[in-house]
Amino acid sequence: RPDSGTYNLAGRKINNLKDSQLAVLRNNLAGFVFQQFFLLSQVNALENVEMPLIYAGKRHLRQKAREKINEVGLSSRESHRPNELSGGEQQRIAIARSLVNDPLVILADEPTGNLDTVSGKEIMTILEDLNKKGKTIIMVTHENEIAQYARRIIRMRDGQIISDQRTESDPGQRSTSETKTEIQVQEKGEKYSPIKEQRNMIPLETILSQSHQSVGKAEFMDHLRQAGRAIITHKMRSALSMLGILIGVAAVIAMLALGQGAKESMEQRLASLGSNLLIVRPGASRRHGVALASGTVTRFTLDDARAIAELNMVKAVSPELGSRAQLVRGNKNWNTYIRGTGVDYGVMRASVPGFGRFFNQEEFDQRQKVAVIGLTVAKELFGEENPIGRIMKINKINFQVIGVLPEKGANAWRNFDDVVIIPVTTAMYRVLGRKYIGSVNVQVAAPDLMEEAQEAIKQVIIQRHHLKKKDENSFNIRNLAEIQETLESTTKTMGWLLGSIAAISLLVGGIGIMNIMLVSVTERTREIGLRKAIGAQAKDIMTQFLIEAVVMTIVGGCLGIILGASIAFLMSALAGWGTTVSMFSVILATGFSVSVGLFFGLWPARQAARLNPIEALRYE
Repeated sequence: RPDSGTYNLAGRKINNLKDSQLAVLRNNLAGFVFQQFFLLSQVNALENVEMPLIYAGKRHLRQKAREKINEVGLSSRESHRPNELSGGEQQRIAIARSLVNDPLVILADEPTGNLDTVSGKEIMTILEDLNKKGKTIIMVTHENEIAQYARRIIRMRDGQIISDQRTESDPGQRSTSETKTEIQVQEKGEKYSPIKEQRNMIPLETILSQSHQSVGKAEFMDHLRQAGRAIITHKMRSALSMLGILIGVAAVIAMLALGQGAKESMEQRLASLGSNLLIVRPGASRRHGVALASGTVTRFTLDDARAIAELNMVKAVSPELGSRAQLVRGNKNWNTYIRGTGVDYGVMRASVPGFGRFFNQEEFDQRQKVAVIGLTVAKELFGEENPIGRIMKINKINFQVIGVLPEKGANAWRNFDDVVIIPVTTAMYRVLGRKYIGSVNVQVAAPDLMEEAQEAIKQVIIQRHHLKKKDENSFNIRNLAEIQETLESTTKTMGWLLGSIAAISLLVGGIGIMNIMLVSVTERTREIGLRKAIGAQAKDIMTQFLIEAVVMTIVGGCLGIILGASIAFLMSALAGWGTTVSMFSVILATGFSVSVGLFFGLWPARQAARLNPIEALRYE
């Protein structure tokens, strides 16, 4: 677009054309030969020549690029990169690039300005031959010697045309039947209308009607290929871009793995508590470890447990009594926790043995000396031996092992597998010598009956123990459903907290990508100018830069997934924390990293796409 005045091409005013239309004109009407060659260093000679074909949607005509390279005499050098070619060879490749789309006009901007005399003559010989074959060449030069190759010379000084002369070999005296195209230049009020003649001229409207095809499969692959080369060419910059995303994704994976592991561990603990459970305990009600009332302590008996079991809303009841005791088998000793329970305890508290069985009602009633042991006890006393049916001593009393409990896990304060369960009747009368039970586990038939069951149990105990109003705090009923909800809420909050921290890491990584991509736009301004000069539309430039950003985030995200999974594994192996890398966290991290690439790559891509090709080519 001219800075001022009007510019008409083939009778059509160019000033108001859209950027996409101008790109079509640059790609189809004119071939450009620059003084400084402007070849892309990251690709070879053949791929440099192919570039106009790519932006014309003609990548399949690759053989045509080879033909043009052959025309300039460099068929043996097509696989070489520009830095492996001499100045004259680079300019020949630039000429081949200008010819590949068979343009109507070749615009040469001081094509010999950066060449020695011999190379300059070689280039002028090529241009002269092209002119003889029917190509119109408009060349800018400061050298009179070079200007003498032209059949028409227009001299300008300070933006003004001072002369227009034709040489004796001027081909202008041709048949009037040949198509004529008028170029009008409005310069400071003076109208200048030279006539340019061109055989087989294609109407300008036909060229403008050639809309650039939307990005299809082949074109997308071209953009992807070019983006990949740009990433590989600038390894350090690309690595720094990927690093931020890598750290962010690794943080997401590791934090979510830690949160998921904690959640699963918590769910396992909650499952071991059972569902719809109430625990009736003697003693004053407490909150946060502080007694809220004083008075006598109600002691429970097996009859209290039987009375509670008769309530309609109660599904199962298990009295419980516990204490530490010494285990002995052969020359092995182990101190553990002994828990006396009812027959239904295994089902109520998710403690059905993985091996063997739980004790039955007959064994409970007869106070038999049978035991179900945890995995830790089995390992410490029996090692690799099968413990089922074996005898061990609890406080010097022989007990037969009839089952092994399922794995419950451990935390920093307690090992849930270090336990022995025996009938509560046996614990009371044979091992611990007690007349009272420690607590009553009550399983309610349905969640919506919890409050009703709690009040009914309270009334049963008050009536059975003839408690007065002031003594009603001598026992308490703990609702495990409320504890479960609190733990689940805490776990969810922790998960969101860890995820938020990781998301901030990804956000920082995205900002890093945007900054480096903006720097990339600045560094590659001339490359962008070249691409636009040979026909790249704004959407082509934007697509390429977006693909670069997305590719870097995807690669960084994949590496981050590997790193995050490794960190999660190390946390589990070294610190003993429960971690679980879920597919959800992988998909989330990958999707988020791609979104970050798109979001933060959009602004630099828009900046690149909006560059003026003239200003971009002049950029230093």
